[in-house]
Amino acid sequence: MTFDSARWQRRFDELRAVHHVPGAALAVLAGGEIHELATGVLHRGTGVAATTDSLFQAGSITKIHTATLVMQLAEEGRLDLDAPVRAVLPGFTVADPAASATITARQLLSHTSGLTCDFTHDTGRGDDCLAAYVEAAGDVPLDCPPGTAISYSSVGYNVLGRIVEVLTGQTWDAALRDRLCTPLGLTHTVTLPEDVLRFRAAMGHLGGPGADPDPAPVWNPLPRSAGPYGGVLCATAADVLRLARMHLDGGAAPDGTRLLRPETVAAMQRRETDCPDKWTVDSDGWGLGWTLYDWDGTPGFGHDGATIGQYGFLRVAPESGVAAVLLTNGGGARRLYSDLFRELLGELAGVRMPAPFGPPAEPVPAGLGDRVGTYRREGVEITVSERDGVPHLRYAFVDGMAGLAPAIESDLVAVSETVFAGRADGAFSDAWMPVVFSELTDGTGCVYVGMRATPKVT
Repeated sequence: MTFDSARWQRRFDELRAVHHVPGAALAVLAGGEIHELATGVLHRGTGVAATTDSLFQAGSITKIHTATLVMQLAEEGRLDLDAPVRAVLPGFTVADPAASATITARQLLSHTSGLTCDFTHDTGRGDDCLAAYVEAAGDVPLDCPPGTAISYSSVGYNVLGRIVEVLTGQTWDAALRDRLCTPLGLTHTVTLPEDVLRFRAAMGHLGGPGADPDPAPVWNPLPRSAGPYGGVLCATAADVLRLARMHLDGGAAPDGTRLLRPETVAAMQRRETDCPDKWTVDSDGWGLGWTLYDWDGTPGFGHDGATIGQYGFLRVAPESGVAAVLLTNGGGARRLYSDLFRELLGELAGVRMPAPFGPPAEPVPAGLGDRVGTYRREGVEITVSERDGVPHLRYAFVDGMAGLAPAIESDLVAVSETVFAGRADGAFSDAWMPVVFSELTDGTGCVYVGMRATPKVT
């Protein structure tokens, strides 16, 4: 099907305005061609227009860049995905001694290592920042024992980034440049602020729902050590799409340069684990790096990303050869993605995306029972309670993440015996956020919010 750029530009403009997104860039692969659109402004204070060559913070979409580097090294025989991480990083240590000796790269790639997510630690701007981060993370408690559950882990991707450094003898930034960006022609993908200054760059925006947000107080508060998990990479939507296209094309660049073998690409898209929380990032399962989707029987893969006031969405429909990347700088970004991609993938790829998550039409008579209590993981404390008989959740950033964002307070509505819906008027969610109760294999209760497994402590 032909991509009608003028019509989609009008629709892009309309939806951006409706959802109070200051600016956004869209890249679509359809019919073998990449089509680029932009709308709005990069900064509401300056009024600088968003353009297709503008850089946005890609957030955790960067995990696909890191996973691709790791899989290149596995292909080269320099990394055994199923060997303990200590085979490459002899001093690798986490808070659990047994886990320190058993965690594998495969578990890190599929978020089943048990390592936590929200540990931010500034180790400076030097080339040793990632090595220092991995060492500092050695005392951070695990979310769960390795291999017992999926729990989205940024710490795990920093360990993978350090593996890349040790095996290549380069910094993660340099390995990314030499092994991915240069062969793929990603001329607008950079990781250091001084390089971002060479381009038009988006500023994140923050604010309440239903109104135009204001510029964030800082451009990016995350340190250089956050690179491999998604804290620093900036790119155009088209550059992100070019990486996805390489995976769609079996590991080859448009000029025929081979970055991965077809069997490696297929392995990355193969299911490693199911996801109890199938709604936060629309995930049905997880592969080696990729989020996996089931769109009413049509398979897909992709990833989401977020930094301070910037949000990104990557979706690939392999059966139709269609892919799309949306990068935004605030406002109702999740709602823009939901409305735009439902129409876009529906028309171009025949995909039926699920309806936005929310309570069922008929009330479900489910209560909290013994799920009332406090749940805690590194950086986050979740309090589940009942207020006048109404289930309630408080989600607060603590420890090293304290002050990152205000606490979320929300009453909960039952969707099923184990799934509840909480009001979520943040930019990276629809009107309702999923709260999923589960158990670890040892019987410990846990709750999933944002794809993170948070164990019950009291």
